[in-house]
Amino acid sequence: MAFFDAAAMMKGLRGTYASGRTRSYEWRVSQLKALLKLASFHEKEIVDALRSDLSKPELESFLQEIALLKESCGLALKELHRWMAPEKVKTMMTTFPSSAEIVPEPLGVVLVISAWNYPFLLSLDPVIGAIAAGNAVVLKPSEIAPATSSVLAKLLGQYMDCSAVKVVEGAIPETTALLEQKWDKIFYTGNGKVGRIVSAAAAKHLTPLVLELGGKSPVIVDSNVDLKVAARRIIAGKWGCNNGQACVSPDYAITTKEFAPDLIDTLRSELEKFYGKDPLKSNDLSRIVNSNHFNRLSKLLDDDKISGKIIHGGQKDIANLKIAPTILLDVPGDSLIMEEEIFGPLLPILTVNNVEDSFNIIKSKDKPLAAYLFTNNKKLKENFISNISAGGLVVNDTTMHLAVPTLPFGGVGESGMGAYHGKFSFDAFSHKKAVLLRSFAGDLSSRYPPYTPKKLNLLKALVNGSLLGILRALLGWHD
Repeated sequence: MAFFDAAAMMKGLRGTYASGRTRSYEWRVSQLKALLKLASFHEKEIVDALRSDLSKPELESFLQEIALLKESCGLALKELHRWMAPEKVKTMMTTFPSSAEIVPEPLGVVLVISAWNYPFLLSLDPVIGAIAAGNAVVLKPSEIAPATSSVLAKLLGQYMDCSAVKVVEGAIPETTALLEQKWDKIFYTGNGKVGRIVSAAAAKHLTPLVLELGGKSPVIVDSNVDLKVAARRIIAGKWGCNNGQACVSPDYAITTKEFAPDLIDTLRSELEKFYGKDPLKSNDLSRIVNSNHFNRLSKLLDDDKISGKIIHGGQKDIANLKIAPTILLDVPGDSLIMEEEIFGPLLPILTVNNVEDSFNIIKSKDKPLAAYLFTNNKKLKENFISNISAGGLVVNDTTMHLAVPTLPFGGVGESGMGAYHGKFSFDAFSHKKAVLLRSFAGDLSSRYPPYTPKKLNLLKALVNGSLLGILRALLGWHD
């Protein structure tokens, strides 16, 4: 893109925000409705862009990006009055008589840096939260998904208030120029390496952050399951989500040595039903986003430490940037594929003697963005929820917690900080302002000098909530 003046853009956005326009309920609703129209009227254009960037099947584009975006927008429109309303809270005896409330207010001018794997949804879902909260916002789409980036720039320019909502296309130079500005919040979706760069830039201005990162999300498979359903849901979360290029896709599986053959056979059978005998020719599998990521994934497969470990798939088509669904068995813990997030169609399966042993494997690694368990064992479910720390947990499915707007979505530790979706998106871009309201009545002299034992006794009684103590202090009684 042509050079842009980030400082001048920021000055204009600051002026828009200072005018107060973005704070009104009416402005927020108008912009949310505009986003809804954008997603509804330009569905084909969006689907075509996603196909160009990722060869994403139309069903995945609609279900996992467009439909979720519409649902998010609709929920914000429905609930915005309630989200904006001050929350009444109780006060204490020490401030009697008084009332108190928590008032959500916009942070100001915010930056959203998006990812390439769900380039429509992951760009606009945070923008919904920023607008609902009353902010001015800049969206920086990923240059790795150029067709979707171009569509976003064009459509937001047509539908949104361009004095308050802007799109900046480009790559590292443009992102660097944006990060040099002082923002009131930065929302970044991507990997930990870039997340650290964003964090360092934000620290210079003490800018708060939401970091939506990733990690090695495990899936534990117990023998006490409906195996066919479990296999289909693992496949849907792994290969049915951008062919594994999703931050919440199962990164590796763990099951018992005894049960592993049954799980593998069922995965193979269901994969063939879904994608045919030659999955490289399937129109229902996304391609690898670009040659850099294709080569990265190829390097994982070419690692000498996993020689002979591929038990299904492994086929590659470099001309079309496609890798078939691939299953590996009992790869070493120090292999490349187990040392970094895979973010692709490769699924290592680790085996243990007892399913409970899987917990130790998971806890030996950084906290993941998601963790999954398939079981009908009630005690195992309870232990999983109690012992496994992750951004989110799902029992007997994968990735579906994303579709529940009443649940926060975000990471912990290396997988990120902060959360969004539903009201959590509104909260992510709001400041909860504390407000205490008092009258001129009840102005006790005990809080003012000169300090006396009687005043001290009264204040102690107030703090301790003792009615008898308050009376004693007021009347000067002594034991």
